[in-house]
Amino acid sequence: MKSIIKHRNFSKGALLLVVGFTLQSCFVAQDYVRPDIQSETEALYRTDNLPTDSVSMADVSWKTLFTDQYLQNYIEEGLQNNMDVRIALQQMLAAEAYAKQGKAGYLPSASIGANATHQELSENSQFGSLFSGGIDTYDITANLSWEADIWGKIRSNKRATQAGYLQSVAGHQLIKTQLVSSIASTYYNLLALDAQLEITKQTIATRESGVKTIKALKDAGQVTQVAVDQNIAQYNSARALQVDIETAIFKTENTLSILLGKPAQHFERSRLDSQNIEQDIVLGVPATLLSNRPDVMAAEYGLIQSFELTNVANSNFYPSLTLTASGGFQSLELDKLLNANSLFATVVGGLTQPIFNQRKLKTQKEVAIAQQEQALLQFKKTLLVAGNEVSNALYSYEAETKKFEFRKNEVEALRTAEANSEELLKNGYANYLDLLTARESALSAELNIIDSKLQQFVAIVDLYEALGGGWK
Repeated sequence: MKSIIKHRNFSKGALLLVVGFTLQSCFVAQDYVRPDIQSETEALYRTDNLPTDSVSMADVSWKTLFTDQYLQNYIEEGLQNNMDVRIALQQMLAAEAYAKQGKAGYLPSASIGANATHQELSENSQFGSLFSGGIDTYDITANLSWEADIWGKIRSNKRATQAGYLQSVAGHQLIKTQLVSSIASTYYNLLALDAQLEITKQTIATRESGVKTIKALKDAGQVTQVAVDQNIAQYNSARALQVDIETAIFKTENTLSILLGKPAQHFERSRLDSQNIEQDIVLGVPATLLSNRPDVMAAEYGLIQSFELTNVANSNFYPSLTLTASGGFQSLELDKLLNANSLFATVVGGLTQPIFNQRKLKTQKEVAIAQQEQALLQFKKTLLVAGNEVSNALYSYEAETKKFEFRKNEVEALRTAEANSEELLKNGYANYLDLLTARESALSAELNIIDSKLQQFVAIVDLYEALGGGWK
């Protein structure tokens, strides 16, 4: 008799499996396929200067691109200590934990517990008339539950958690890329301020000497007190400019301190005129942004995650095949709990088909589809923004390179005009206002040429970041 019952139970379980795998043909979780984005990448850079291969400046390590030893040390220190990098690392660890949980979705859940129960029976109840007083029950029970992934729900959830983890990894890489760019730009800004401060100090010394000269000319009757006052005012203007530049240096060093994750302090550094980025400006084909830009990669992983969650939402409409089992020891007497006669076991298999669930499943599906479309649009937008940043950085570099040559010619002409005006004034052939104008224009041009050089380096750094460099 027992063998017949066992055979029937086995037959029922086999029938449930056959029915489940037969229904699987109605729905299988779809595999992710990257959307057609050729139209978004064809003219992404807005330039005719494109190579025929996929080699990109972004493939170059920041240690190769930035040759200044001080800068290399600061970038290394920032990658180790920066607070944003450390926060992103913790987010990545949290996502990794979810990914591990997703991989464990195929495994059964198991639990075990020991219970002692005392029950006082009513004398008028069904069992109270048979038993007098109370009943003590003792058991040690293990429970096992496993759901068959016949619709791909568990597989899709696993892929969604993996995409979430990879998205956090890309986010961590994005923080590193941005940090490398910020440290380099801040460092170059400090060098430019140092150069401007040096020019300003030289100008102050020249104007101090000029005040003495104009006073001597006034004593000789060649100029009036107005000329003396104007020269003194111009001298003090240069002194005020020195204070502004020193303040900017102080604040920029504080900014660098935050980037390096350390208290505000002075930083050793080299000179602007010793800087040289020897790496060729190579963009690579637009499609390389898909594998280089961390934010583009993160956006696509977000799309993959939403796609897989849509699979999960679709699978919720289909019946779930669950197998549960429980077994252990159960006895009315504690000393006989571990006796062989106290053993019991139960196995249950069943299909559960959702029918009416207050529209929750339909709502989940509609929300998942909307979120997937939102992730697709975000992916395409991120790609367009990436191309725009590359175009802007490249154009800025080319523009600053051209402008630098004009600035050099301007400085040379104005310094010559200043020297000639001063000589003519000494010999009584020029107006002191000509000298003042020439001096002010020359100083402004000197500061501008330093700024133009700075903008060249900043443009290269921006282009490096825009192409997705710095995290490898």
